[in-house]
Amino acid sequence: MENIYLLMLVALIGLAIADLVVGVSNDAVNFLNSALGSKVLSFRTIMIVASIGIAVGAVFSSGMMEVARKGIFNPGEFMFSEIMIIFMAVMITDILLLDFFNTLGLPTSTTVSIVFELLGASVAMALIKIGLDNGNFSDLAMYINTSKATQIILGILLSVVVAFSIGALVQWVSRLLLSYNFAAKANWVGSIFGGIALTAITYFILMKGINGTTYAKESFDIIGGMTITDYLEVNVISIVACSSIFWSLLSYFFITVIKANIYKIIIAVGTFALALAFAGNDLVNFIGVPIAAWQSYEAWMASGLAANEFSMQVLASKVPTPNYLLFAAGVIMVLTLWFSKKAHRVVKTSIDLSEQGETEERFRPNYLSRTLVRAGGNTADLISKILPDSINTFIEKQFIVPQLPAKKVNKADKPAFDVIRASINLMVASILISIATSYKLPLSTTYVTFMVAMGTSLADRAWGSESAVYRVAGVLNVIAGWFGTAIIAFLAAGTIAYLINISELMIAILLFIAIIIMIRHYIRGKSKNDIGIDEGLVLAESSSLQGVIHESAKTIAKLIKRGNKVYNNTIEGLSRQDLSLLDKNNKQINKLSQEVDDLKNKLFYFIRNLDESSLGASNFYINLLGYLQDITQSLEYISKTSHKHINNNHSKLRLSQIRDLIEIDKAMNDLFEEIKISFEKRSFHKMEVILKNKNKAFRIVDDKIEAQISRTRTTEAISPRNTTLYFSILQKTKDLLKAIMSLIEEYYLSHDSSIEPARATNNS
Repeated sequence: MENIYLLMLVALIGLAIADLVVGVSNDAVNFLNSALGSKVLSFRTIMIVASIGIAVGAVFSSGMMEVARKGIFNPGEFMFSEIMIIFMAVMITDILLLDFFNTLGLPTSTTVSIVFELLGASVAMALIKIGLDNGNFSDLAMYINTSKATQIILGILLSVVVAFSIGALVQWVSRLLLSYNFAAKANWVGSIFGGIALTAITYFILMKGINGTTYAKESFDIIGGMTITDYLEVNVISIVACSSIFWSLLSYFFITVIKANIYKIIIAVGTFALALAFAGNDLVNFIGVPIAAWQSYEAWMASGLAANEFSMQVLASKVPTPNYLLFAAGVIMVLTLWFSKKAHRVVKTSIDLSEQGETEERFRPNYLSRTLVRAGGNTADLISKILPDSINTFIEKQFIVPQLPAKKVNKADKPAFDVIRASINLMVASILISIATSYKLPLSTTYVTFMVAMGTSLADRAWGSESAVYRVAGVLNVIAGWFGTAIIAFLAAGTIAYLINISELMIAILLFIAIIIMIRHYIRGKSKNDIGIDEGLVLAESSSLQGVIHESAKTIAKLIKRGNKVYNNTIEGLSRQDLSLLDKNNKQINKLSQEVDDLKNKLFYFIRNLDESSLGASNFYINLLGYLQDITQSLEYISKTSHKHINNNHSKLRLSQIRDLIEIDKAMNDLFEEIKISFEKRSFHKMEVILKNKNKAFRIVDDKIEAQISRTRTTEAISPRNTTLYFSILQKTKDLLKAIMSLIEEYYLSHDSSIEPARATNNS
């Protein structure tokens, strides 16, 4: 029997390592958002600073491990065998839950997830014990620390509302005073801003860093026999006042003497601080449970009692976590930070929602987002009417964003927001978390940092009329995910604990399922990335006609390749009456159509990026996008009409019709392949040949239409719906061919016209 608990302990250690990886991938948004979004520091510098912060925070996190041992349940009420089931259920649930959110690219709270997993699993075990003892539901209070769960729920609401409101207010006031032209302000303005920001961040480092060490609870004569924690809390006003003066003077020295960018320093120090806080505060969420399980196992082995007779009262006492375990966890976290693609995906969601300019919107607007945006706009209009015109003019002047020529800035190098907003994000998050720490309030660092960033985005007018409904919908999706985290974590952990209690064999089954799901998520995420790189349609970014023609060839080749697959699958699905294939096909053509629509939505930025001497490229590109849209619309109609026919269980196409469609499909496949290769290799000779032989493709379709007309007139047993479907496919195939040939002709003629000026220039 001992072996099963040893195996459970080994499994928990393995789960802890995996949980560190998925946890860091989720929480990287907490400390990387501001630095990566402002692009004031190089990526390498940001990662080094964050890595140092994580390493230091991990070593200081020993005191936080008590949460996993006694923060949610009363350990003395459970036996060793029961506590191991709780811990196993918690870790399996945590990995699956966090990996799910990471795959979606949505940040969630690891604190809330671990707390509600512990709550769900311990409630399930408590109810099992109560049932076996014929007890009452009211006995649940003996097993569970209900006050802690209540605090966490209130902490969620507090984090969302307070962080968003304070972030918006501070950003609005800061922008009103500094404007977007902050670089032209006097040196003393930047010095005072730097002093306030660095004071908030360094006090935050003291509160979160020192509180996690063993020295924080010791008394020192030099501070009147007080502990460091008590001293920081009692003397907060004097510490803040002295720090503000010190950092303001030092900032002035940096700005005037060293000529340093004070905002770079603020962002670097702030990134270090939040990384330290993340590791110091949230490390318990990943390894707290396995360490508690290991310490429980050691105590049980030393007791000599049976697993179902040994009370876990030992967990109620404070047991220090070995530093080497904290160090090892820190190393894993740092490596994950550098190499996890999912971490970058989660960070991208937060940055996209904070983007000052236009970006590709991930979320679709909904009724609630439209209502909130409309209400916000009406409120802003009302306030503008109440305020005097002079004040409105002054406010508008302070919020004017300087327009940089789009063609002068590489899109990859363009910051999502400026250093003022990045600094405010870090400063406000630090202040709020410091206050929560001093008052022992359970604020989630993820909730605070994310909602502060959203509040500053709103105040900075990053959510304009073109993007507000999308951004608000995105924030609502993330918040809904947060509340969903608590509910799912509670129910899933409770269910898994119940299943493990029924049979220990369930541990192996659940671990196997967890591994399969994670591998599947990894493969799906990797395939999405591969599609995005290899097959995704991209906007032409060149500023000349020749460059646009060259780049467009890649997009056309990708669309033709994917369009060919859609057409092939449609004919195959029809001939085999394969509804699942047609379902997948509809999703593929929907995705392709959406990508073409996205290209058209970015047309404004394409035109803005053109050189004055290459404005003719805009006509070419507009026509090109029109033909691409015609192609996808024809394919979409063919795919969805075929799907509808099979989905409605209409009679199968006649054998003669299927043979004709397969013959057309083969001809279309050969044509698509020839076109794809000609665009990939930019073989204009092949394009010329295709255009000369275009009537051949049309003739094949026309022949099949005439054959069907003849069959319809002479065959009585033919189905009206089959005939309608067949004619629809053939007619749309002709439309598809027209769009493709027009596209090739446009490309071929534009290429000829673009090289003539170049030849004339060379000859002269």
